[in-house]
Formats: sequence, structure tokens, C-alpha cells
Amino acid sequence: MDRPLEGIRVLEVAQYTFVPAAGAVLADWGADIIKVEHAETGDPQRGLVRVLGYDANRAGSSFAPIMEGPNRSKRSIGIDLSVPEARPVLEELIRRSDVFLTNYLPGPRAKLGLTLEDVRAINPNIIYVTGSGFGSEGPDAASGAYDSTGFWARGGSAEGIMAPGADHVTFMPAGAYGDNIGGMTIAGGIAAAIAGRERTGEPSVVDVSLLGVAAWATQFTVNLALFTGGPLPKVQKTTQAAGNPLTGAYRTADDRWLQFSMLQPTRFWNEFVMLLGLDHLVDDPRFATMAGITENAETIVSWFADAIAARPYDEWTEIFQKLSGPWAPLQNSWELGHDQALVANGRIVDLVDADGESQQLVANPVKFDNAPVKMVRAPQFAEHTDEILQELGIDDENLIGLKIAGAVT
Repeated sequence: MDRPLEGIRVLEVAQYTFVPAAGAVLADWGADIIKVEHAETGDPQRGLVRVLGYDANRAGSSFAPIMEGPNRSKRSIGIDLSVPEARPVLEELIRRSDVFLTNYLPGPRAKLGLTLEDVRAINPNIIYVTGSGFGSEGPDAASGAYDSTGFWARGGSAEGIMAPGADHVTFMPAGAYGDNIGGMTIAGGIAAAIAGRERTGEPSVVDVSLLGVAAWATQFTVNLALFTGGPLPKVQKTTQAAGNPLTGAYRTADDRWLQFSMLQPTRFWNEFVMLLGLDHLVDDPRFATMAGITENAETIVSWFADAIAARPYDEWTEIFQKLSGPWAPLQNSWELGHDQALVANGRIVDLVDADGESQQLVANPVKFDNAPVKMVRAPQFAEHTDEILQELGIDDENLIGLKIAGAVT
């Protein structure tokens, strides 16, 4: 069963990435996702042209990765939920869905008749899911957030990577960073709710907040601060374990980096120093114990650094294919997109865009029955409006009437 959610329909009334990313994961898992977009303006993310200093799309192409990633394999319907004539359409969609998924704030949900009570009055068995900034309870329940605020800043990650005395805040490593992590979390919550409803017959109300996802991601330091009774002291972060030169990052001759994490240094010592060309250190009695390595760690680090700095990145990545201890190259996004492990496991998927051009997208990390992900491009704005309305039994005359009223695209 490589598409375990086949036959599940999700009605997604959401925009940007956080909650739509959950819909994309569910679509990868086989669910039918109907994305509701405003009849005139669509998902505002379609209008983004610059993200973190990068162009979000390319002239002459309909393919915009920031839109494609969280919306692949969905169908899009354009509805103006504020128009009374649109209400019967919305209600029929709710009636035919297993999951209602939204990131609308409580105020707009109440205004548009999308509260839990409104939706359950139409379909008592529907699973009701919200992605929020700060949770469904508490003083900030009605406040919105982006991942840069609710996840990265307030959630502790930004402060956690700042060096002592830093004069600027380091920004997220990628656009929609917390959103995509949060979307995966929402998808997991929905899958659990579907399993629970199958077992008990009771539909769940699910809420996942960006702040909650951030606290989970940084829980080691959060838990440690709670345990010690106050803020943790600011320390100089390093990738190197104290006293262990076989951990940490080393720079190559061409200013690339390699990361090592051999937590049992005596086990890998001879193998590592031979690959570095430091054969004279093999079976050196000074470094036969952890205590000996720790005592001489500073000197050993300088030896290793000099050795690695003598060769370029490509040579070292070839040499270290023979290393049995844990290590990894520091890869950029292009290299990650071509990583042999991702490609071999079907986590980079080929598809065809709306222009007939071949493109690639990252698949969700969950793999079922060793099967490839069945993925198609994201829908164009309101692309499936007529198709979905006809599925609901709306004939051509009424469809035209809905369009004249401005209820649908």
C-alpha cells in the first residue's frame, strides 16, 4: 500500500506554505486535495517574485518552485467565500470531504462561516484541522505568524545559533523553512486523526502551531533551561565535541567544508589518519586511549586541519568514500538536489509543468513499500473549478450563474 490515503478527500482553505505544505504531503500519500483559492486573487503566494533575495520564478515559465512545492498534485477551485451564492458550493465540498484544513485566523473563519461548529453542522464526521501561529488557546490565539516570526524568532532557533556578541541575527537557511517542517507535522497529525476515526468513529479537532513545532525542534535546550531554572549561558557554538578531533568541521583547500562525527575516536583513529596521509600516527601509543587524544586534542586538530587544507573538496569527498566513520560534505542546494541517496530513494521527483517542460521537486521524506511517489505539477489558479463543480452535480446553467454572481472563478 504505497498510497495509504487513497480515497481520502481533504478540503484545503489555506494559503502561503505552512498549511498547504501539509496538503502536499497528504497528496504524496494518495489523498485528493481540493485547494480553495479566492475567486479573483488566488493564493497570495502566487504573487511572490522575490524570496530571501532570490527570484521566485523565471521569465517565460509558469513554474514557480515556491508555489509548486507546497501545492503539487492538488486541484484548485476559485471561490469567493464572501458571496452568498458560493455557500452551497462550499457546503457540498465540506459534505464530501474527510478533512477540513485551514490556516485562516479565528476572526475570518467566524466571518466566513468556517468555525468548527459551522463545519461540523454540515458534516459531523469531518476532521477539523487548523495550522496556527501560536495555538488555538491563550492570548495569541487570534494572532497570525510567518515562520520567520513564530518559528524562527520566537521559537528559539534564531537566538540559538547566534554567537556571543553577534551584531546581527542570522536568518533562516531557506525560504519557508519552519513552514515546511510544520506542514510535515500537520500531515502526521491528520494521518493519526484518520486512523483514530477509523478505529473509534470519532472525528478529531487538530491544531498545530508554528511555535509548538519550533519548541519541539529546539526541545533539548528548552528542556535543559527548564531543568536548570533559568536562561542558558551564551556559549561559543562549535561543531567539535570537546577533546575529540575526529568530530567537527574542517576546511578544504578550495574553501569548502567537511563535517566529521566519530564519537568513538580510538575506533576510527588508524583508519582516519591513514586517509589523511598521516601514516606516522598509526598505532601511535600517545593516542591509543580517549584520555590521550583529549590531552593532545588542540595539537591533533591543527594536524588534521593542515592535512585537509592541502587538498580540494572533490578529492576529499572521493577519498572519504572509504571512511567507515560518520562524515558528510557540506552541500549547497544544487548538490543536495542531486544527492545520490535522495535520487536513489525517489526523494527527487521528475514531473512535467504546465508548459510541457520537465521539472523536479523534492518529495516528502516518508516512503511507503519502497514505491516511487506519484506526483504531478501544482494546479494553475482555479484550474479545476469547472471540473469540481460538475462533480458536485452543478449543471452548465447553474455554473454560469455562479460565475455571473462572482461566486466562483
